[in-house]
Amino acid sequence: MRFRKMIPNMFTLGNLYCGFLSIGFAASGEYNNAAILILIGMMLDSMDGRFARMLKVESSFGKELDSLADIVTFGVAPSFLVYYTYFYQFGLLGFAVAGLFPLFGAYRLARFNINSSKSSTNYFSGVPITAAGGILAILTLFGDTLPEIITTVVFTALCFLMVSRIKIPSLKEIPLPKYGTIITIFLGCLLYIIYIGSYAQFPYLIYIATPLYIAFLAYRFVTWKNNKKNEE
Repeated sequence: MRFRKMIPNMFTLGNLYCGFLSIGFAASGEYNNAAILILIGMMLDSMDGRFARMLKVESSFGKELDSLADIVTFGVAPSFLVYYTYFYQFGLLGFAVAGLFPLFGAYRLARFNINSSKSSTNYFSGVPITAAGGILAILTLFGDTLPEIITTVVFTALCFLMVSRIKIPSLKEIPLPKYGTIITIFLGCLLYIIYIGSYAQFPYLIYIATPLYIAFLAYRFVTWKNNKKNEE
């Protein structure tokens, strides 16, 4: 039973480690690697909660650990990535502005944690930090083809959207096979295009995380179909 409780937390810690590695790659000038590690973190983040529910081992400890991991991988790491790829040219001001992203993200996470029992499962109040960090990572990947002003506008908008009260549709109640496969194919094609275009050597974690995520989606698809047949 104790091992079952550890499984979701292992994915959460993997998410946190991806955030740490992303910061390191960004500081070393390997921006594509840094961005892709954030995307890998998104994969792991989408798995820990589902595994906790599947194994019936949800806990307050897991939720708190997940929030701590999210602020690093989708708050601190994207802000460093944006600073090193664009805001660095504004000097100390750019560094200060980049630091606002994890501040807004932390506020959003804290508000979500205390209101999660009261909120609806059909929508989020404000943009989740996971989505915001992922959007910044993808913007960085296409940084050479997009005007720099777009990065500034999106960065600013995401900061305020995270703490806004705008209702964002939630996908939690949608069966995973309906959208998980599409997300996986999109990420796979995206990573392949970037690899062909840059010839960069991506972190070895991608060769572990991606197959695991695909296997997870396949398992969910099989169990979902079996449950549907049983209901019929």
